[in-house]
Amino acid sequence: MHFKIRPAKKEDCKEISRLIMELAVYENMPDQVKIAHEELERDGFGENPFFQCLVAEVPEEHKSKEGFTVVGYALYFYTYSTWKGRSIFLEDLYVMPEFRGNGIGKGLLCKVAEVGKKKECVRLQLSVLDWNTPSRDFYAAKGAQDLTVSEGWHAIRFDGPSLDNLAKEAAKI
Repeated sequence: MHFKIRPAKKEDCKEISRLIMELAVYENMPDQVKIAHEELERDGFGENPFFQCLVAEVPEEHKSKEGFTVVGYALYFYTYSTWKGRSIFLEDLYVMPEFRGNGIGKGLLCKVAEVGKKKECVRLQLSVLDWNTPSRDFYAAKGAQDLTVSEGWHAIRFDGPSLDNLAKEAAKI
């Protein structure tokens, strides 16, 4: 199947928002999505973007059952390792189910890696749910290391009241 991977444009944010919700449903977490296309437009296409994104697009004659031509996306941002240097973090990689198995996911992943290498990043990092064996196998087949197994890292998050409380404590310091 013919497809094109290109940098997302502001006009793609409604499609990206749709795909984000599809991914959240797949991950059994649709109630966790709290942003809409307006936040994506602001945060990815403003003066100081927080993220970058690639989209996978198929020709009109291969559009989805629902009529979509944007069938996948990879959303990423830059981070920094105090041990290794420049890094790129892949927040989301998603391809609509009916388009899987056509190389689109691999294409998106490879393009993110290419972007990172051009920016002199030394690693590409991502998170994947423990039950998502197809994705874990996909990444392992491409050479990814599972740091939970090899190094024992745990993902830690502060949000909501815990983040608020931490920020409030800063005023006391």
